[in-house]
Amino acid sequence: MPAHPGLARGRRVESSQDEFEKLKRLIHGKLVDKLDLSKLGELEGDTLRREIRLVVEHLCDTENPLLNRSERERLIEEVLDETFGFGPLEILMKEEGVADIMINGPKHVFVEKNGRIQKSQVTFRDNDHLLQILDRIVSRVGRRIDETSPMCDARLPDGSRLNAIIPPLALDGPSLTIRKFGSKPLQLEDLLRFGAFTPEMVMLLEGAIKARLNIIISGGTGSGKTTLLNTLSSFIQNDQRIVTIEDAAELQLQQEHVLRLETRPANIEGRGRVTATDLVKNALRMRPDRIIIGECRGAETLDMLQAMNTGHEGSMTTVHANNPRDAVSRIETMVTMGGTELPLKAIRHQLASAVDLIIQASRLQGGPRKVTHITEVLNMEQDTIIMQDVFLFRPDGIDEEGRAFGHFESTGVRPSFMDRLEAAGVRLPANLFATR
Repeated sequence: MPAHPGLARGRRVESSQDEFEKLKRLIHGKLVDKLDLSKLGELEGDTLRREIRLVVEHLCDTENPLLNRSERERLIEEVLDETFGFGPLEILMKEEGVADIMINGPKHVFVEKNGRIQKSQVTFRDNDHLLQILDRIVSRVGRRIDETSPMCDARLPDGSRLNAIIPPLALDGPSLTIRKFGSKPLQLEDLLRFGAFTPEMVMLLEGAIKARLNIIISGGTGSGKTTLLNTLSSFIQNDQRIVTIEDAAELQLQQEHVLRLETRPANIEGRGRVTATDLVKNALRMRPDRIIIGECRGAETLDMLQAMNTGHEGSMTTVHANNPRDAVSRIETMVTMGGTELPLKAIRHQLASAVDLIIQASRLQGGPRKVTHITEVLNMEQDTIIMQDVFLFRPDGIDEEGRAFGHFESTGVRPSFMDRLEAAGVRLPANLFATR
C-alpha cells in the first residue's frame, strides 16, 4: 500500500533537514581543524567574523557546490553562530516579538510571542549540543553549571536573563528559561503607549522618586517589575551616586554615576560565595545616595529596610507578590527567614517607617502588563500596617483576542507625603487625585 502523500512529504523534509545538519557538522568540524588559534587572538570581533566567513564559504563550495543561494547563506550563518554565538539560540534571540524562550530539552523549544506561548521550529541536535551552548553562555559571565552545581542564573550579552537547570535535577535534558531584555530598554513613552499606566500616575511616580521616597515594586513572574524599575530609575537625578545589587545583572540605568554589584555563587570547593546581604552591607560603606536591589529574596531584606531607615532615602527594590498587602507579608516573612530574632511588631515598625510607596505590576490574561495599584504605606496602628490606594486599575472584561482590558482610576485620596514632594520642588496639579 503506497504511503500517504503528506506522510511521504514529511519524511522528505525530515531527511533533507538531517542532511543539512550533517553537512553543517562536517563544515564546522573542518573549520575547527583549519583555524590557527594563535593568529585568531590578534583579530577584532567583526574582522575575525569576516575572516572566518570567507573560510566557511570556501568549505561550503568544496563540500556541496550544489546548494542553492538561500541554503548556502543559511548554512554559513548557522556555522558562524555555532562558532561565535549561541547556535540555534541566536535565531530565537533575533526574532521580533519574542518575550520569553523556554527550552525543555533539545527537541522541545517554546517561545512566548505577543502574550501567547507557542512551540518553535528551532531544535538542538542533542543534550550535548544544548549543554555546550549553555556552558558557553555561563562561562562568559563567570558562572558554571555541571553535575555538582546543576542550577544557574546568568545573563546574555544583550542583558537578557537566563535560568538553567540540568540533569540529574532536570529529568528530560537541560532546561533553559530566557527572559529577553533588548539592548535598548523600554522607555517611559513606550509604557505609556502600551497603556501600562496613565500620565497622571507617571506624574506622581516621578515626583515620588525626585522627592526620594522609598519604593517597593511588587508583582508576579513576568509582570514587568524589572522593566518598571528601569523606567522609573530614569527620574533619578544625574548627580546622585547609585549602587545596584543583583543576582544576575539586568538593570540598565542610564545615569553616569552608577556602581553595579553582582552576587557570586560558591566555587567548586564550596568557597567564595558572596550573597546579596554581603553586598548590601558593603554598599553602605560606599557612600551611596540610593541603593537599588534588583530583587529582595531573603536575608538582605532586613538590611535593605535598615538602609532605607538610616539616610539612604530614595532606595528601590522589587519583590514577588500578588498585591500590595501580600508584598508587606512577604517582606515580613523574608526578614524572619533571614534568621533574625526580632519580634514581628518590631519588623512591622521597621517596614512602615522605611517604605513609602508600593507599586503593583501585574500581567493580565492574554499578556498585557499594567500597574494595578499605587499604594501608600502610612503607619502602624496597634499591630497592623495601614495602607491606602492612590491609583487603581479596574478590569472590565476580555476582548475578542482573549486579552483583558479595563480602566485606571484615582481613589480620590491625597497622599500624606505631598508635603515632601513640595519641599523637593515638585508641584503636582491640584486635580491630579480627583475622581472621574
